[in-house]
Amino acid sequence: MDADWEKRVAEAWETLDSYEEDRAEEFREVIDGLVAELPHGHPVGLFERACAFDSTGRSDRAVPLYQEALVRGLDGYRRRRTAVQLASSLRNVGRAEEGVALLTAELEKPGDELDDAVRACLALCLASLGREREGLALVLEALAPHLPRYQRSMTDYARALVADTPA
Repeated sequence: MDADWEKRVAEAWETLDSYEEDRAEEFREVIDGLVAELPHGHPVGLFERACAFDSTGRSDRAVPLYQEALVRGLDGYRRRRTAVQLASSLRNVGRAEEGVALLTAELEKPGDELDDAVRACLALCLASLGREREGLALVLEALAPHLPRYQRSMTDYARALVADTPA
C-alpha cells in the first residue's frame, strides 16, 4: 500500500453513488481489483471489501470480512471505522447485542473524530434491543457539545433519561 493506491481507493469510493442498485456487483469488482494489488489476506484489503459489501446492501457478507480484518491486525483509523461499521452491520443482520458489546468497549478507548459515530451507532443498536432511552441519552450527549447553547441542559437531560428521573 502506498499513497497512489490509497488515492485510487479514495477515487473509487467517490464513484459509489454513480452505481445504481443493479450495478452493485460492478462497484464491488472495482474494489476487488484494487484489493488484488495487496497481499492475500491483508487487513486493509479485507476492510475495503467489507466496506464495499456493506455499502451495497450486503451486511451479511461484510460482517465476516470486518471480523477477519480485525483478527489480522487492522489498526489505526481504519480499525475504529471497522468497529462502527461492523456494529452497524451486526445490527442489520439481527445481532445488535454484539454491536452493543463492540461499541461499548470502543467508548473506553482513546477518542477521535469518530466518537459521535460510535455513539450514534451504539444508539441504533440499543434501540434495536428495545433500549431506546439509553440510545437517546447517547445521542443527546454526542449532540450537546455541538449546540451553540444549552449544552449543560442537554447533557443533564441525557443523564436523566438513563437515571429514570425527571430533569
